[in-house]
Amino acid sequence: MNSSSHLSRIADALIAAQDGAATLAPITEAHPDFSVAEGYAVLAEIEARRRGAGWQSVGRKIGFTNRTLWPRYGVWQPMWAHTWTHTVQHAEAGRATQSLRSLVQPRIEPEVVFKLKGPVPTTDDPLAVLESVEWIAPGFEIVQSPFPDWTFKAPDCTAACGLHGALTVGRPLAITEENRARIAATLPVFTATLSRGETVMDRGSGANVLDSPALALVHLARVLAELPQFPPLAAGEMVTTGTLTDAWPVAPGETWSSDYGDLGLEGLRLRFELGVCRTFDRPMTS
Repeated sequence: MNSSSHLSRIADALIAAQDGAATLAPITEAHPDFSVAEGYAVLAEIEARRRGAGWQSVGRKIGFTNRTLWPRYGVWQPMWAHTWTHTVQHAEAGRATQSLRSLVQPRIEPEVVFKLKGPVPTTDDPLAVLESVEWIAPGFEIVQSPFPDWTFKAPDCTAACGLHGALTVGRPLAITEENRARIAATLPVFTATLSRGETVMDRGSGANVLDSPALALVHLARVLAELPQFPPLAAGEMVTTGTLTDAWPVAPGETWSSDYGDLGLEGLRLRFELGVCRTFDRPMTS
């Protein structure tokens, strides 16, 4: 087990890499015994420091819920981290722009975002899960890797804030008594399409995400029950549940779009530019 001072030094290095949009060697390269539990200990320290600097959480991201990607990246379990007021934006009329200046090795992921109206029950019944959800929405998470060539292990990306970079949230669809059953049944079977410009780059099913994005919420609730240093899920949080497709590299000047098929969500269009850096030293409300 690494000492608290050693874990603090790991937090120092990851914060410096994030703030500088820089890379560093995976933690597990120098410390093969570095564990997921220690990764969460580092995450807790990073998040405590960020809050001390004025960061404000708006919810969570869950990463590596798409099992089809586990063999490719050598990561065999999901992880999570908080999202923040300055890393989350809401699209207007389904369109938004994202600066890449402060991100390192950015990639795009189409996801389903949930806004909670209460605690998530630890049940495998998606219909019961949706009773705790106010709305669902399309999302583009921009993930980033401080580890060169996207090479890492689960403890590395757990410590590195789940590889979260930014999140764009589209038009929400309210969960009602009238549509709850349809949405619960559709979440595992709908197909999302990801396009760059006019070219379809990838497609993915809702079942890729732990059998249903709704069940990804349950997974997170169960994980948090084993991590008392973090708060449980609560009303008002937005949770983005993981990519439906592979994660694709993005570059300035590109426009990417999503389509959610039978799920009934309006897709997003996101244009990337260098733009003005979204700094990581103060909260922003955009």
